[in-house]
Amino acid sequence: MQEVTRLFDFPYHQLEKYNLKKSLVTKYDGVWTAISTQEYIDKANIISRALLQLGVQKNDKIAIISSTNRTEWNIMDIGILQIGAQNVPIYPTISEDDYAYVLNHSEAKYCFVSCSEVFEKVNKIKDQVPSLLAVYSFDIVAACDNWSQVLELGKDSSKQVEVEKLKASVKPSDLATLIYTSGTTGKPKGVMLSHNNLVSNALGSFKRIPIELGNSKALSFLPLCHVYERMLIYLYQYCGTSIHYAPIDQISEYAQEVQPDVMTAVPRLLEKVYDKIITKGTELTGIKKKLFFWAVDVGLKYEPYGENGWWYEQKLALARKLIFSKWKAALGGRIAVMASGSAALQPRLARVFNAAGFGVMEGYGLTETSPVVSVNDMRNHGFKIGTVGKPIDYTEVKIAADGEICVKGPQVMMGYFKDDVKTAEVIVDGYFHTGDIGEIDAEGFLKITDRKKEMFKTSGGKYVAPQLLENRCKQSRFIDQVMVIGEGEKMPAAFIQPDFGFVKDWAKRHNISLTTNEEMITNDKVIARFQEEVDLANQNFAKWEKIKQFRLTPDTWSIENGHLTPTLKLRRKIVKEKYIALYNDIYGH
Repeated sequence: MQEVTRLFDFPYHQLEKYNLKKSLVTKYDGVWTAISTQEYIDKANIISRALLQLGVQKNDKIAIISSTNRTEWNIMDIGILQIGAQNVPIYPTISEDDYAYVLNHSEAKYCFVSCSEVFEKVNKIKDQVPSLLAVYSFDIVAACDNWSQVLELGKDSSKQVEVEKLKASVKPSDLATLIYTSGTTGKPKGVMLSHNNLVSNALGSFKRIPIELGNSKALSFLPLCHVYERMLIYLYQYCGTSIHYAPIDQISEYAQEVQPDVMTAVPRLLEKVYDKIITKGTELTGIKKKLFFWAVDVGLKYEPYGENGWWYEQKLALARKLIFSKWKAALGGRIAVMASGSAALQPRLARVFNAAGFGVMEGYGLTETSPVVSVNDMRNHGFKIGTVGKPIDYTEVKIAADGEICVKGPQVMMGYFKDDVKTAEVIVDGYFHTGDIGEIDAEGFLKITDRKKEMFKTSGGKYVAPQLLENRCKQSRFIDQVMVIGEGEKMPAAFIQPDFGFVKDWAKRHNISLTTNEEMITNDKVIARFQEEVDLANQNFAKWEKIKQFRLTPDTWSIENGHLTPTLKLRRKIVKEKYIALYNDIYGH
């Protein structure tokens, strides 16, 4: 069997070993439509031939901007890579200015978009991008060429000889993709990842995912433009896993139809799922409600490998049978593993979801490391709550003198596109400096404590790690989002975005009349209730770390409004700017 060394080898490996009838499955107009492994490869070859007809040459850049994950994305990806060109996936939610910047910086020749919404944004700025020759849409969009025209062009098989020649010339060390980091600060940086960067990461991560080869289903909804989901898509192809695509806002509904064995998640998503479950539990009455919260309580005490002893395991078995089985049923009932990445997962969520049998395994990585550095694995005692697992094969992790995590391995990027200076700042002696602070325990598990850039000093010279405080605050059902502030100030404080729905329900129960968000954030009783939650969160922190003051914000923090990056991380600088009046009010500026 041919060894997988380049990204386009994955579907060919799948064809040889598993030859799936349903390799990629997408729902169009309410109907699931599958393509087989053979159809996937045939269509990718059509795209390769068409791109050659369009004059695309080795090392040309092709942009893909899709608002949802879909089969066309994979076909384009393999079609582009086979001829030695590079795929530049772009987040659909970034601003038009950022579209223009990324398309210009990458010198994209062609751009493929998913729908009218994305096309409108690209259309507004395409005149600012001299390299861009044409835009094609997957959906039928007025005034936009359709990708079916490209497929038609590629039906002429005379170029296949050239495709094969180009395929053979692509080396594992060649550039495969430019992924522009959403960047919590400044302009996006183009991370250069080679075929080997991503292939080595998929094969290294493969050893940590316990799924049945050739006979499993994955539900994919995290954006394919993000390296995390994309690498896993290659891994799924390697495992002979049937990939079903779902929109991020309909996961539960799609999961019940697909009954997946594996999916990925980000902590924000798991937080929302958990909050929804708890809300449903509070609506129960009598013995059902008592049983529900008894099971949650059991779940929150979970330790792997029977560490809590025989009696606990008996209670857990009962909780699983009576309560947790219903949680699993909401996601199709077959989930065996959920890989969680992109941000820190609250340990209580790792406990309760693993108690419920979801197999939530937290990992760690960055775009610059293709992305996985380490990941938990339930097998062979490779799982420890509160850690991001042990490093994957051929990956060396060392902790610098200041606590920064440094990584060396085949997954470390080639560098930043057109930016040798920034590349030299982060890759020193072969080690990528992650900007994260962490430690490795006696058993070899990696633990992330904070972002180096996010830690700050108060005017008293004391260090504060905001993420730890924020994660503790978010355990409150009253708090949807929180950002701890106070760099160079006399004390830490926080901006808090309430869970508006939950607060309204609470207010109703307490006969407090609230009609708008503005009323909610200024109501004395509401503020007093939030103070109780903040006091509770502060309990286990040192005096200088505690949140001394907070202000509630009236709007929902979102990607669209600029508060969050596309992977749902806080854009701290922007959030601070948005609420500068509240900041000045807290610190008396």
